[in-house]
Amino acid sequence: MNGALLAASRISALVLAIAVAVHLYVIIDAVQQGLTAAALLERTHGNIPFLALYACFVLAASVHAPIGLRAVLAEWFGCSGGLTDGILVCFGILIAVLGMRAAWAVFAA
Repeated sequence: MNGALLAASRISALVLAIAVAVHLYVIIDAVQQGLTAAALLERTHGNIPFLALYACFVLAASVHAPIGLRAVLAEWFGCSGGLTDGILVCFGILIAVLGMRAAWAVFAA
């Protein structure tokens, strides 16, 4: 793995760790308050900090997952090179598009 991929992997892991911690805190708080799905959607509707958090979460995952998968494919199956990298870039874009779509749907609900 080259230096740029290593740095992207480490930075995205840091962002994911923070996002997961905040996400878990929000879930635990919502459960303790006994909030319904409707109440959660009401709180997230138009909430810019919510959208920013989950946009960061999605973008970090869309960077981190393909890099990790690239290492697994290379180590386990010997897959490497341009075609593998191209497929993984498409996978990262798919994660980003679907994740942002989901975050936007909850924000705009």
